[in-house]
Amino acid sequence: MIKKQPNINFGAAILFVIFGLLFFVLLYRFISIQVTGEAGGETLAVKAQQKYEKERTIEAKRGTIYDRNGEVIATDTNSYKLIAILDKSMTTNKKNPKHVVNPDKTARELAKVIDMEESEIYRLLTKLNDDGEQPFQVEFGKAGRDLSNQKKREIEELKLPGITFIKDTKRFYPNGVFASHLVGYVEKKENEDNKTETVGMLGLEQSLNDVLTGKNGKVNYESDIWGYLLADSKEKVTPAVDGKEIYLTLDKKIQTFLEDSMSKVNEKYKPKKMIAIVADPKTGEILAMSQRPSFHPKTKEGISETWHNEAVENSFEPGSTMKIFTLAAAIEEGVFNPNDLYKSGRYAVDPKSRPVGDHNRGQGWGTISYYEGVLRSSNVAFAKIVKEKLGYEKFREYLSKFKLDQPTGIELPNEAAGKIQYEWPRDKATTGFGQASTITPIQQVQAATAVANGGKMMKPHIISKIVDPNKKDSVEKTEPEVAGNPISAKTADEVRKILEDVVSSPKGTGYKLFNIEGYEVAGKTGTAQIPKPGGGYLTGRQNLFFSFLGMAPTDDPKLIVYVAVEQPQIDIHTSGAQPVADIFKPVMKSSLQYLNIEPKEQAKVQYEIIPSVIGASTEEAKNILSKKGVNPIIMGKGKKVIDQLPAKDTKLMAGENVVLLTDNEQTIPDMTGWSLRDVMKVAKLGNLELNSVGNGYVVKQNLKPGSTFKEGDYLIVELELPSKKYMKTKEEEVAGDEAVSEEESVEVQD
Repeated sequence: MIKKQPNINFGAAILFVIFGLLFFVLLYRFISIQVTGEAGGETLAVKAQQKYEKERTIEAKRGTIYDRNGEVIATDTNSYKLIAILDKSMTTNKKNPKHVVNPDKTARELAKVIDMEESEIYRLLTKLNDDGEQPFQVEFGKAGRDLSNQKKREIEELKLPGITFIKDTKRFYPNGVFASHLVGYVEKKENEDNKTETVGMLGLEQSLNDVLTGKNGKVNYESDIWGYLLADSKEKVTPAVDGKEIYLTLDKKIQTFLEDSMSKVNEKYKPKKMIAIVADPKTGEILAMSQRPSFHPKTKEGISETWHNEAVENSFEPGSTMKIFTLAAAIEEGVFNPNDLYKSGRYAVDPKSRPVGDHNRGQGWGTISYYEGVLRSSNVAFAKIVKEKLGYEKFREYLSKFKLDQPTGIELPNEAAGKIQYEWPRDKATTGFGQASTITPIQQVQAATAVANGGKMMKPHIISKIVDPNKKDSVEKTEPEVAGNPISAKTADEVRKILEDVVSSPKGTGYKLFNIEGYEVAGKTGTAQIPKPGGGYLTGRQNLFFSFLGMAPTDDPKLIVYVAVEQPQIDIHTSGAQPVADIFKPVMKSSLQYLNIEPKEQAKVQYEIIPSVIGASTEEAKNILSKKGVNPIIMGKGKKVIDQLPAKDTKLMAGENVVLLTDNEQTIPDMTGWSLRDVMKVAKLGNLELNSVGNGYVVKQNLKPGSTFKEGDYLIVELELPSKKYMKTKEEEVAGDEAVSEEESVEVQD
């Protein structure tokens, strides 16, 4: 045996004592920290919170803007921003690189997908910063922003190292140019915290920005040093508060009718400016509003031409549409006798000023009745009504009763009030037929509701309701509001009957051009001069402001349509009112039909009762329907019919199609020549989002005939009326042109 050395035992004892003391020191320190929660004078809980607690933002959604029927006008959609990582340190595994390793190939492949030249992409991927080093990452400007999910997938399929995305949102306007100045647009801007936020820049997007903008939420959670959620840790969630949803009074269909007609007139006549409004006179709801120039809310193309909503923000001399309200005041006061006679031509309102002249260069029509004077839009007749029958003070009262001297209060920004020029006798008299004083289009529409609505003048409004998606049943509804009762129901009826004659009588300035087959239209043409800078008016038959304010049906108007066209490019054979009529007539007629307002006279339609062929084979269904003289349209290549429109026992009009959906390879039919009624069947059976442009029958479709489709795809069709519908006899052209050409030199009496 080896004998143990005494010094070894002693050394072991010393080590035991040292380690024992260290143990007790550590134990004391541990207990102290547990009890006090502090170390080195600092609270450990705070340090841990700072080190391990992370925060993630929950983006709030900007409120969606809808039309009256819930159709989306503006909404937020997911988008992506393309970035390229250039820093080599991001790659830890050479087999799986996380940075751009081949700029040449990356530029070549990306140029095939995004709207940027290969050379420019290569320059970005190889550029150096001011220190002569590559930046950590680069972006691709406009070409790399607001990328759709589909575009993102296309880029991902290229499998390019270092190419990645940042998730974002963008404002989506599915209808393109669609009440653009009314709705507005948004831009992304950096706030004081250097964070990007969406801000409304025009129209309702701007004026309701606080209502539409939500409040971001956040998620707090504890993580390790790598940022991963720790086991057993709990997330602290502050939910996002989404922006409120705005439902407008606009009707997408009627707005589309209006946009389509205005685009055609804009292309054909190239006017300097156009304004149009469609309103419900019973409620004051604005169903459509547009103008030219306009702009695309996504691309901003056209925005530089005008930033103003011309229907609300600008006032101008209205011309003869003003005579509607002068006539209404005279009838209400009992001073208008349609059979009274007066001498037309010229009228000296005040010896100190030039006489008022009729629009046919002061020639007039001899001695005529006041009724005929209204039909012919005689300026002398209305100047005499203001001065001799109503009196200046009484007429001024009616200007206020019709609220032509104050803003309407419509929920749109920067509304102008117009200006009643009422100092000199001549200005007072000429205000009666639409000169001297200025009025906005929306003021005219509001005043016209009194004539169309039994004397009750309705305040115009554009917001139907505001819904808070964060609170159940939180809805702020806009109720119809009577803005005044300037005239009685009896007066309103009499005014409409006279205005109907303006359109239907050969002596009327609206004859031929503004007649709508099957519907009685009451309205008044207007042709105003355009002031020159420095005084006076522009001259020339093109340098005029042509307008029409009409309502239909006359007995009980459901719609008011106001249209104004400034300085259209017309030749000597074209009436200045023609561009106005080319908007008013299709919009009014299509809208009345869309609202199921039956025309007075209808041709008898033959019907066929449709049987059900659901469940039958495709061939059997064809035979059944063909024997009834019905044309079956097959959607798909399946052998069995799973759905049909019209449904069983429905009355089918002559010439109408029956559309059958099969159980396999569902396809789009060729719809050339179809009516919108038949197109709607295809959209409904296929659960497609339908967008139609124009009136009449299909001439174009975006989905190729025979191609397959997915639910939710957009089906866009362009319709046109048959050319024969536009044909007029030579006699009609002459009659129509003469009838309106008399008023064209208007108000050019000076």
